[in-house]
Amino acid sequence: MNSIENKWFTNQAGLFTLALRLVVGWTYFSAFWRRLILDNKLIPEEAGYIGEKFNHFLPHALGIKPIIEYLVLNPDKLQAAMITFTIVEAIVGLFIMLGLFSRLMSIGIFSLAMGILLGSGWIGTTCLDEWQIGVLGVATGFVLFLTGSSSYSLDQWFINKEMAFTKKKWFLWLGSGEWKVPKRLVLFGSLTILGLTLFTNQYFHGGVFGTLHNKSVKPELEITELHFQKQSRLLSFDLMRVQGADVYGSFLIGIEVLDAENKLIQQWDMGALSTFPLTQIKNHYVAKIKPGVHSLILPLGAKATMELQLNTTEIPKKIRLTDISGTQWESIVDN
Repeated sequence: MNSIENKWFTNQAGLFTLALRLVVGWTYFSAFWRRLILDNKLIPEEAGYIGEKFNHFLPHALGIKPIIEYLVLNPDKLQAAMITFTIVEAIVGLFIMLGLFSRLMSIGIFSLAMGILLGSGWIGTTCLDEWQIGVLGVATGFVLFLTGSSSYSLDQWFINKEMAFTKKKWFLWLGSGEWKVPKRLVLFGSLTILGLTLFTNQYFHGGVFGTLHNKSVKPELEITELHFQKQSRLLSFDLMRVQGADVYGSFLIGIEVLDAENKLIQQWDMGALSTFPLTQIKNHYVAKIKPGVHSLILPLGAKATMELQLNTTEIPKKIRLTDISGTQWESIVDN
């Protein structure tokens, strides 16, 4: 391929990805638009705070779980991270739509999509929603890095104006311009992204072989650190919601404490749970377990140390929790 043909091919490739630039750019810029222009979702005390949604990623995040847990344990740092993340999404989205520093912004798209994939690729109630967004974003970022922008872009406008910086080598890598892409780079990158797609599909959903599963369909509670203090008659345990829809809570309508013979010692029904004292719920993260109108509400990713004050002399051996769906979870008391 001679230089004229190569330049034509590069320009056409950048032109053909215009729709990708506009659509994927808006998907990221719209995050900023929704959170700050249409509504303010960066205020921790307000309903819909983006930090709580970030908390939902925690139970099954891949590779970046320690980072997520650190942030949700430190609300100030979490808010700073959410503000920074939103600004980055706005810049990357807007610049890729304008075709400004297109290859640099494509790296931003790749990185943001990778974060979505690793953090929330397991979430999705009807389809594998977040996983699909993540892998398609990764692939799109790679394609836009290869093509850059041509017509209908600021990069090309600067090139046509023969701006001095467009002749610099760094602009070829960070902006756009004639670039002979090695075939091996395309093949290696494409196969790597395919491998990432298959691996995460299997890891999160069993979508390649074995039994297909979806962790977003039914609520699942995890009961740990279940202890009984004989002197104070206090039964405490850590409770975390690790599965189920991220947009819908699990509603606990019953807590039963049982003895060694499986007989009921004490119980809290839906009325008692709807007025459960906040002083006996010690939340760990931003998403909080709290009493609702008719039950105890457990958002996805929420974790709290629960304290139950027993008013009997009998020794508890088991605890049973009941969700409004009828699902029950049991755990043995560690005396």
